[in-house]
Amino acid sequence: MTLTKSKYYFEALDNYPYSLPDCLEALNYALSYDPEDADSLCLMGRIYSEMLTDYERAKMYFEEAMQCNVSNLNTPLHYIKCLLDNEDLDEAEKLINYALKIKGIDKSRILIQKSLLFEIRFEYKKALEPLKEAEKYSYNQAMIDFLKSRTKFVKSKIAKSKTKKKK
Repeated sequence: MTLTKSKYYFEALDNYPYSLPDCLEALNYALSYDPEDADSLCLMGRIYSEMLTDYERAKMYFEEAMQCNVSNLNTPLHYIKCLLDNEDLDEAEKLINYALKIKGIDKSRILIQKSLLFEIRFEYKKALEPLKEAEKYSYNQAMIDFLKSRTKFVKSKIAKSKTKKKK
């Protein structure tokens, strides 16, 4: 990573998502200096996924980022979210399983995505398991509180689905 590239990447990151024109300008400079920088490609994927909801183009950037640096810690989490939003559930499941093996990755955040995958599939009981496992990898109170809130939410969905079946 050259100092020039990092300056532009961090400038882009600083402007995301509040000033997309400035973010894109800096990001294009960063990519012109290093077109294979996984973090820059990931941020471009996030713009297409989160801001423009152009999931196919976002997937292209995320895939390129993964090819350039398979052990990047940022890319899998955002790529999984993109896949879930685009309902590419089988791909998301494969990436979740891979991401959980990456040394140093925030496993609790990946497990939250795994829970969301089960929730999207209406497998609510299965969705509780990753949330419970995520607590083992949580190292601050905010994450523990979030996990408890998600668990409560999923349990409420289980209760609602049981009442619908009785009717």
